[in-house]
Amino acid sequence: MQPHHRAIVAASTYAVIAGRKVVGVYDHAAERHLRIAAEAQGDRVQALDGDRSARFGGTLPELYDQGDGAFISLERDGGGARGYDRGSDSFYAARVGDRMVQLYDHGQGSWFAFSIREDDGA
Repeated sequence: MQPHHRAIVAASTYAVIAGRKVVGVYDHAAERHLRIAAEAQGDRVQALDGDRSARFGGTLPELYDQGDGAFISLERDGGGARGYDRGSDSFYAARVGDRMVQLYDHGQGSWFAFSIREDDGA
């Protein structure tokens, strides 16, 4: 997966599993804050990658990245999610914790960590 796909999938996974609105993501591998927002209502996901000015979302399990024209599936899997990135021809698995998502990218053979900033409702 491309790094920006990992980040937006992590945010979307958090929104789906935790049921909370995401207003920012910290990518630990890149050591930087990303302008990514995501929310889910039922099986509908809406996300925005502000750094790329690209929308991401759709109805689970098929999500679409308008910036790259790429389809990425996302399916609930217990306390996390799993899916397939058609653009990179690779699978991933994600685990959701307390304001954290760990994503295993099978194509890279590595784990990636993302801290999640939630909407505080203010």
